[in-house]
Amino acid sequence: MLYGTAPAVANYDGMTASILIVEDEMLVALEMQNILEEAGFHVANIASDLAGALAVADQGLDLALVDLNLRDGLTGPEIGKRLSTEHKAGVLFMTANPRLLGSGIAGTIGVLSKPTDEASLLAAVEFALRRRRGEPAEAPPALRCFA
Repeated sequence: MLYGTAPAVANYDGMTASILIVEDEMLVALEMQNILEEAGFHVANIASDLAGALAVADQGLDLALVDLNLRDGLTGPEIGKRLSTEHKAGVLFMTANPRLLGSGIAGTIGVLSKPTDEASLLAAVEFALRRRRGEPAEAPPALRCFA
């Protein structure tokens, strides 16, 4: 679950950033969608498993927020790796079990532990989008970045 409120964040290169949420707990996914859309982002879709995530991967995604344990098992790491390498999307993992990622997944940005709050979610998204643009950005305290 997410808690608290935060101000809206800037959009992505003058356009609305397109974000995929990969989460099998629909209430959590809908809450994330609401927070992101109120901040000016476009949630391209919500997927609950590997097949759903890959089905929408070619929609020109800027960022994917990916849980680890999904409807089809522990497929989040594979989803993140494939979205990053095959579809060039930025990937942030969001999970209650960040230790499952070890030192990280090559090509992905980092992990945000759940539960989190609205401010931490938005700060992590803004950081990830700045990093994708090649801009200098300091990682928010709640985000563990991968090398």
